[in-house]
Amino acid sequence: MVQAQRMAKFGFDLPRLNFAFRTAVAACLALFIAWLLGLEHPQWSAMTVWAAAQPTRGQLLEKGVFRALGTLIGVAAGVGLVAVSGGDPRPLVIGLSVWIGLCVAAGNLLRGYVSYGAMLSGYSASMVALLDTGHPDHVLSLGADRAATIMVGVVTALAVGWLLTPAAAENEMTGRMRRVTARLLRDLAIALRCGNTTTLGDEQRALLAEMAAIDEVLDPHGAGSLRSRQAVRAMRTVLSVQISLLLAGRRGGHGRNGGIADLLDQAAAGFEAGNGSDGPLARIDAAAFSCRDTDLGDALQTLSEAIRAHRVALGQHVETTTSSGHASHPVVLHRDWIGARQASIRATLCMLLVGLLWVATGWEAAPFLLLGLSIMTTIFSTFDNPAHTMRFVLIGQIFGALGALACRFLVWPFAGNELQVVLLTMPFILGASLFFSHRRTLPTAFDYAMVSLLLLHPVYPLTGDFSSMLSGAIAVVLAPVVALIAYRLIFPLNAGKRLETLIVMMVHELQDMARTEDASQHRLTWRGRLYHRLFRMIRFAERSGDTHRDVTDGGLAVLSVGYSILSLQDLVRSGALTDGEERAAKAALQRLKKVSSEPEKAAAALARASGRLSAAHPRESTSVAGAAAALRANVAFMKRAG
Repeated sequence: MVQAQRMAKFGFDLPRLNFAFRTAVAACLALFIAWLLGLEHPQWSAMTVWAAAQPTRGQLLEKGVFRALGTLIGVAAGVGLVAVSGGDPRPLVIGLSVWIGLCVAAGNLLRGYVSYGAMLSGYSASMVALLDTGHPDHVLSLGADRAATIMVGVVTALAVGWLLTPAAAENEMTGRMRRVTARLLRDLAIALRCGNTTTLGDEQRALLAEMAAIDEVLDPHGAGSLRSRQAVRAMRTVLSVQISLLLAGRRGGHGRNGGIADLLDQAAAGFEAGNGSDGPLARIDAAAFSCRDTDLGDALQTLSEAIRAHRVALGQHVETTTSSGHASHPVVLHRDWIGARQASIRATLCMLLVGLLWVATGWEAAPFLLLGLSIMTTIFSTFDNPAHTMRFVLIGQIFGALGALACRFLVWPFAGNELQVVLLTMPFILGASLFFSHRRTLPTAFDYAMVSLLLLHPVYPLTGDFSSMLSGAIAVVLAPVVALIAYRLIFPLNAGKRLETLIVMMVHELQDMARTEDASQHRLTWRGRLYHRLFRMIRFAERSGDTHRDVTDGGLAVLSVGYSILSLQDLVRSGALTDGEERAAKAALQRLKKVSSEPEKAAAALARASGRLSAAHPRESTSVAGAAAALRANVAFMKRAG
């Protein structure tokens, strides 16, 4: 403790230093093993260790697996491109640009380490296709060497990391969700006692923000095992049900009900105390039975079933129940199709333009620039603000280039054989752990570690002169500069832009639902996707500095209108409406097809439909009236998608 406090005074974080030093030792080991095996670029094995390092075993295993798969796919693609191009840079650049564009699109649509593997498939092809373009006849052996080099790094990272890395702590996420459930039940109990369940207050917005924060960090906790993945999926189901409960509790029509409120308070107390028994769930079941045949009763019963399913996924014993939580709330994750298309176009254009520069000038170091650019336009395309990140990448790469030049021309000349060259490289690898552990250098540490190794080729006798290595270093450092310009000029990207894209997608999805006559037949998919987009939207609003209140209220208005669309479509299809009721329902659906441009007219049409339905269909009428009120209160939000 005293040592940690002393280091903290100088800006160092001791736990982070321990992790970084272990990783650096593993990188040195990978370098040595790859050199013993006679691989052409043993330093790439050390780079792989830095890239594969993760804080928990599950994440380490899953990232290592997808890094291996991505490398194999990328190497195969690179070998194919070199074989087809025959060493001609023109078809090579075109083919590589298209391939990277496809990998970027896939990486932006997928999530977690699967996304990472897709991105890696793109720039792994660059490693094969660009760094030995003068020998297309040796492409198979080149690809095998590159793949073996990466595999040495992956296996070394897994072996060392597995021994020294702790298992993931599931209790943290489970505890956070348990506390959210307790807060939600407390808030609903208060609303039921007051008889005011229709307004949304700061506590409900804070609850949604916490749910969104939990959802955002769930993917790493599902890494490494099928059981962990099932537990994360079950947690997402619970989060989805919690949104349904929050919405159901605020649709109105429940009035004052102290008995149900008491049951919810008792359940909340059990969750707050960390009670893992079925007692709190029994209280929720009793509350659900007391208000059965209502939206609130359905939501409470589904919450109980979803929590039981989550406990089963964690391997806990629960009372037997006819659980339908997963079936009624399937997990449907947001896919950013707009962002994926834009990222693909950006990456393809960048690679083509720089590739044409290479073809036109014949600059020998241009392949290093293309290699770096293939990384900058893939991995970083999923960041909230990649242009801002490029600044730190640039600083890290400058330090990495300086470190490589110092190692090559100040240290390596003392070596008398190749083994000594390898050993003299290791202090520079170990020194990277200091960058990773200091608060000021942490944002630049990864790029320092990677670029310093990328530019070094431990062979003896030493090859290359200062001018050629400096040219390569300049080419590498130019990659984040070009990427920064691209991220600012070609589909500019930041958290605010991502937020606007989500708003457009959510509101347009309402319009698609209104246009699709059988949308209610796919209600589970619509609802699951809208719920997850609401979470993502809240997180982007927090990071972009947008008005959190307006975004949250607008997102909930979208959900409320979505429910009304499904209800109206069900009623129209049932044939149970009178002619006047059916005309009002169809008119509302017709107006909702243009809700982004005419939200006021859509709200008025919903209000008229609610009035028509109030006598014969009071439950649906209440839901539609709530949607009309929410739409009127969030006209500006809807018009942001216009």
